[in-house]
Amino acid sequence: MRIRSFLQHDLARLTELTIETFGPFYEDSFRPLVGEVVFANQHGKWRDDYVKQVAELHDPAEHRYVAVAEINGAIAGYVAWAVEPERRNASVTILAVSAEHRRLGAGTVLCEHAFAAMRELGADVVMIGTGGDGFHAPARALYEALGCTPLPVAVYYREL
Repeated sequence: MRIRSFLQHDLARLTELTIETFGPFYEDSFRPLVGEVVFANQHGKWRDDYVKQVAELHDPAEHRYVAVAEINGAIAGYVAWAVEPERRNASVTILAVSAEHRRLGAGTVLCEHAFAAMRELGADVVMIGTGGDGFHAPARALYEALGCTPLPVAVYYREL
């Protein structure tokens, strides 16, 4: 496995990977859970949102970074993070690993790479958010295995 910095020619594949990774959450978990009105209001254009978001993830001048994992020359996944140097804080924005490369350690290696880069940039603390539903259970297990402490929160939606 090779970890490298984002290159502009990665953008299309990372966008595609993000949509492939999180599509099952939006379509198979969130939509049925909250119903059509809430879904449309909150994430009805989730694909378009990712097209815009992924394009803006890597901007070192704004303290935003992306690292890419390759296995046998194929993009296996990526991690995006941001650092707030004045607060000595950092956050993982997105972690996505392709379905065919899951359970090979890419998520762990990507997170550890990002954590090391955050420390080099002066961060003392990192925050990683994920969902409490079944879709996000592997992410929760990974973050806890990396020594992160979960904070119980509840988010409620209601159609008005």
